[in-house]
Amino acid sequence: MTTSPQAPVIEPDTDDATDLDEVWKVVVWNDPVNLVSYVALVLRTLFGHSKEKAMRLTMQVHNEGRAIVNDGPREQAEMDCYRLHQHGLWATMET
Repeated sequence: MTTSPQAPVIEPDTDDATDLDEVWKVVVWNDPVNLVSYVALVLRTLFGHSKEKAMRLTMQVHNEGRAIVNDGPREQAEMDCYRLHQHGLWATMET
């Protein structure tokens, strides 16, 4: 009795786990609606940034179009984006 060679079994990569230690960045984007003073106030209120840091980040948003205003685990970044949206700011997350 002869046996034919079997093709190797290739197991698919089914690992759906995400790196729990991955740091997510919260990005605020420039918009034509909100005043600089309002954006700085929101950053101070939501993140506890000093007046100087909030103004520096706000001016970065204004001049460069975006700024990373906070970072942390995914769940926190999602909540931060939600809170920024509730204050009328355009925010996204990135890794």
